[in-house]
Amino acid sequence: MELDKMDENDWKYHGEGNKSLVVSHVQISRVLRLLKYPAEDSENPPQTAEQAFRQIQNIVDFSSNVMSSLLGEKFIHSGEVVKLPLEFVRQLSIKVQHQRPAWRCDKVMDIYSGCALCLPNLTSPALHQPTHTPPLCIEIKPKCGFLPSSKHVSKDIKTKVCRFCMHQHYKVANGKWKRRSLYCPLDLFSGSRQRMHFAIRHLIEEPQNNFKIFKGGQCIYSSKEGSDDSLDLNSLLHHLRPYFMYGNNRINSHMMGKAPLNDFIQFLVNALLSGGGGDGGLVMDRRGEGRSFCEASPINKERIRHGSQGLPSDSVLFRILQTQMLDTLDIEGLHPLYRRVEQHLQDFPKESRLQIDGPYNEAFLEKLQKCPTEDDGSVEYAVAKVHQYRVAMTAKDCSVMVALLPSTEEEEDDEGISSPRRLRDFLSSRPPAFSYSVSILDLDPKPFDSIPRQLRLDQKIVSCYLRTGGALPKGSLPALQGIFSAAEREDCTLLFHPV
Repeated sequence: MELDKMDENDWKYHGEGNKSLVVSHVQISRVLRLLKYPAEDSENPPQTAEQAFRQIQNIVDFSSNVMSSLLGEKFIHSGEVVKLPLEFVRQLSIKVQHQRPAWRCDKVMDIYSGCALCLPNLTSPALHQPTHTPPLCIEIKPKCGFLPSSKHVSKDIKTKVCRFCMHQHYKVANGKWKRRSLYCPLDLFSGSRQRMHFAIRHLIEEPQNNFKIFKGGQCIYSSKEGSDDSLDLNSLLHHLRPYFMYGNNRINSHMMGKAPLNDFIQFLVNALLSGGGGDGGLVMDRRGEGRSFCEASPINKERIRHGSQGLPSDSVLFRILQTQMLDTLDIEGLHPLYRRVEQHLQDFPKESRLQIDGPYNEAFLEKLQKCPTEDDGSVEYAVAKVHQYRVAMTAKDCSVMVALLPSTEEEEDDEGISSPRRLRDFLSSRPPAFSYSVSILDLDPKPFDSIPRQLRLDQKIVSCYLRTGGALPKGSLPALQGIFSAAEREDCTLLFHPV
């Protein structure tokens, strides 16, 4: 990518979050992440080019030096900061403006600093060879996978109903979503294949912004915020069939039914439980059987055959959950420590050794890893717990990208004759072979000054849930039910080749 020959026509709108906008290259597997700021600041940028560069460099350092160590280097793509020609950035901003969702246009793209984060495009893996069947990429935002047990928790409901399920009621009550998602993170993080299958099924039924499917780099399945449009499941089935249809038994039975969805879910469960290396040993759920179920989950505990088996220690979900569990105090126990640090910074405004805003280096990682178990009243203890909480919040808000790459390798048949193997060839009775990769993205550091806002949000969510008794408000749409019939839940075998 030659920075002095950048052409806005080589880039297209890819998506955006609250703080940044992403464009992807039309040919090479690269994306650019550009900062955003409020529209009212469009002519007076809130920070200088140097500050913008430092902000993006902090994101890279936090990902490569802190999160990579905690989550596993094999899952992380930290990227690099690039300085782009300003004219290219301005023309790019004009080009993508009409493609942006209206509800995102309260913020504008940074066209003054020229700074961006360059990353691999995980929705269109570079390692795949162009074939008749493009790669399929699934983005999951798993959210928090455990119930708090801190003595500081003031409302007992928080130890019984998970944050995600309570937050769903709050979002529906406030009109953000028309329909509640039945997905529960505790099911996904359980390690039980049965519960994980249910969790992914509920993500498909009501994706919101927690589940997206990309085919050849194009988003083919997702929800639009505030919309009550029903998702086109038949369209999704049409996209999935070339990947998950094989064998004469399928063709002659219910090939045109929803069976590919079950195979697709099975593939996701396998990918999320695999580690691609390491010891792969099972680590039993040390939180205890009682605390691994959320009372709001629609899954009937009595019908779960195997309970919580625990996650393999080298799996992506295990690493994310362990990092989430650095939040040992809950926001209610953490907030007084935040106030202690805040007071110290007011008394000593030039203090830099606490590394509140970085640098995110080995010293920062050491602070949170060597935090004392008991509060000795020091600011050092308080800042270590604050760092732990911020890292845990990043893990609670990260995304997992699973890329499915159809195998095109030459394989020998039973007679020893080499023949090309393609997923669209339905004549073979053997299941298809997939290459796959698993990545973690959205690993930005959470701001120190967001902690009071997190406490207020926590109080609002819990209050809303207690006030309604867990009942949804009038006017909300009922949850979608039954996209999978019992007849379609049959076992399938998939072969995996680690990438």
